[in-house]
Order: sequence, then structure tokens, then C-alpha cells
Amino acid sequence: MFSFINLQAQYKAYKEEIDLEISKILNQAQFIAAPCVKELESNLSKYIKIKHSISCSNGTSALLAALNAIDIKEDDEIITSAFTFIASAEMIALCKAKVVFVDINMQDLNLDINEVKKAITPKTKAILAVSIFGQMPNLLELKKIAEENNIYLIEDAAQSFGAKDDKNNISGSIAHISTTSFFPSKPLGCYGDGGAVFTNDDFLAEKIRLFVNHGSKQRYLHEIIGVNARLDSIQAAVLNVKLKHFDEELAKRQELAKIYDDNLINCKKIKIKDSYTSVYAQYSILVDDREKIINEFIKNDLPYAVHYPMPLHKQPCFKEYNKLTLKNTEYVCKHIISLPFCAFLDKNNQEKVISMFKNL
Repeated sequence: MFSFINLQAQYKAYKEEIDLEISKILNQAQFIAAPCVKELESNLSKYIKIKHSISCSNGTSALLAALNAIDIKEDDEIITSAFTFIASAEMIALCKAKVVFVDINMQDLNLDINEVKKAITPKTKAILAVSIFGQMPNLLELKKIAEENNIYLIEDAAQSFGAKDDKNNISGSIAHISTTSFFPSKPLGCYGDGGAVFTNDDFLAEKIRLFVNHGSKQRYLHEIIGVNARLDSIQAAVLNVKLKHFDEELAKRQELAKIYDDNLINCKKIKIKDSYTSVYAQYSILVDDREKIINEFIKNDLPYAVHYPMPLHKQPCFKEYNKLTLKNTEYVCKHIISLPFCAFLDKNNQEKVISMFKNL
């Protein structure tokens, strides 16, 4: 069986550059706060055209830093999606705020904006919009709604770094605060855990920088209560190399996604909104009988994944929401399946997947 995401092929493509940069860190023995960390933050800011990029230990700590920056209180409500990885809702709950789950739309599987509007109350502090599978929701519209209600918009861009909207804005540059993940399988991934927070707001940026470094900008002087959520130097070095090749990889992702788009049958494809660009963190489809399809993958010795088999409002840890009904979210969780996909997907292997669907 070939790999669902071929990280080994990617490493081999950039091996000399990556090995050289890692070697520098090893020889310097500066594993925390080496110059390459600041270099990465500068490179990220230039790439998405944002004033502040603050690197951190992972996408989850990035979300925690973002929520801390807007002074979440126990009675505050945060509107978000139940169709995503747990990190976004998990961090809201960890801050002791109330998670307000709303449904997704059936076109791009992002938050249903009309449902977001209905969910806003005097206790709403923020909308936390997840850019699912590599495509942003209409963040400009969500930001307008947020500002009309004097609340924040936070984008969880863990899956969408590099994506663009119909105004050519890049994911991470629109919301009041955005976060991303550099988990190895992400479109831009490191070789461990990593993340970043983005904002144009100087005040919020200062709070975030302090929070991820024990509340400190001067050693042994702690201005606020924070955490240890720094990005290590080796991960920054790897990301600096990968970022140089990122646009080439995105172009390859578009090419491979189009092959799936043009040739897959017996399934429903996720719509990419007009003039939007997805980075295809996953290439996911909806199928009528997922168990049957999974059996076909197994029979043909092909890799697959399910993102996500259980909506967050049905998870044991969110038992207080278990009676909540989110029709679209629940339907998608029963019918979604993700196909092998990355910039280094071999086209012969891709054809095996397409042929399997043709033979259903």
C-alpha cells in the first residue's frame, strides 16, 4: 500500500536543504529561540501579508493564545463548528467559556453564516471559524457580522494556510486573529508539532507573544500568566526551507485535485466557491455507503481516512450537547471519506483510486 500522505517523498525532494539547516541548529546547539525562529515569523508575515506572526508549539496552543488574548471569561460564548478536529472547541472549553455549536452548509462544509447570525447573543464574545479541508468560509462577511456585534472573529486556519478568497486575501490575514498548525501532514508542515498566530493588531500581538513565553519578554520578569508554547528551532528551520517551495506544492495540489474533480464518479465532491482557492489539506468526498467504500479501499489495498467520523457535539467530553441536532454536520460525518492526497501523490496511484470508484 502506498502512503496516504507521502511525507518521505517530500523530504527526499528537499533533503539537502533541510539537512543543512538542521545541521546548523545542531552545531549551534541553540534549540530554542535561534535566529531562524524570527526569520520564520518574518517569512510568514511576508507570505500572508500580515503585520504580526507569532510562532508557537502547535495549532492548539495557537488557539489557546488567541482566546487568551481577547480575555475570554467564564460566561462568554464562542460560536464555532462541530465538524472539525476537537482542538478549537477543546480550547474554548478549557478557557471555561461556553461552546456554541452551529451547523455547517452543504456546499463547502464551513459554518453556515445564517446559523451564525441566529446564534449571536449578548454573551457572544467571538466567532471561531474553521477553514475546513483547506478552503476558507466567507471570512469578510463573518468579520462584518462580528464587527456589527462588537465581537471578535478568529480563524482556525490549521488546514488552510495558503488558501485565498475571491478578493485574493490569504488565509490568516482577514480575521482579527488567525491561527494555524504546522503538524507534519498539513500543507505546510514541520517534522514535529508547530503552529502560529497571526494578527494586524499590535495590542493583541503583544499579549500573544507574552502568553506563549511564560508571560515574559525579559528573562525572569513575567508580566502576565502565560505558558511555555514556543516553537523549537529545528521546526522553524524545516519550515523556512519548505516555505520556499510552498507555492510550487500548492500548484501541484491544484493539478492533482483537478484530476480527481474531472475523473471521480459515484461520489459527491466538495464545492470550491467561485474564485476561491483551496489548498486541499484533505481531498474529501461524500459517498452514499461509506462502509461499502471502505471495504473497497481495503480490498484494493488503498489508503483512506475519515475526517471526521463523529461530530464534536456527540463526543463524550461534550455530553451536555449530545441532544443537540445539527443536521448537516451529522449527515456529513456519516458520509465523508478522504482520499490519498498531497503534492507528491504519484499519478499512477491516484489513477488506482479513480479506477476503484469507476468500478463500483
